[in-house]
Amino acid sequence: MTAVDPSAPKSAYDRSCAATASGGTDGRAIRDVLDRIGDKWSLLVIGTLRDERLRFSELQRHIPGISQRMLTLTLRQLERDGLITRTVHAEVPPRVEYELTELGATLIEVATALAEWAIARHPLIEQSRAAYDAR
Repeated sequence: MTAVDPSAPKSAYDRSCAATASGGTDGRAIRDVLDRIGDKWSLLVIGTLRDERLRFSELQRHIPGISQRMLTLTLRQLERDGLITRTVHAEVPPRVEYELTELGATLIEVATALAEWAIARHPLIEQSRAAYDAR
């Protein structure tokens, strides 16, 4: 591992950790946002909505394993945080569609990078888990 130059400019993350240690709130901001987008389903919903507006049933079909209740809760939380919008069309039966907001769209690059990292390294993580469990 290379040594870190203490005089080098600090990243936003480093500054937030230092601010948190001295009573700042940036660390809370990081935890708050990661609680939302780091849960089991939110990034999958965001990734699914990346290119289109979808109805609830279409979203549920695109995300295997998510229950109706969990999808409902996830959509409400993402809407509350301003990451998606919910549009109700006055039709019979009513049609409801979900799409990313501009803020939500800013997560696509990060979500894609994280997903690609996870897919590429999952075999290594599984090997590490198996080795750890075998001890």
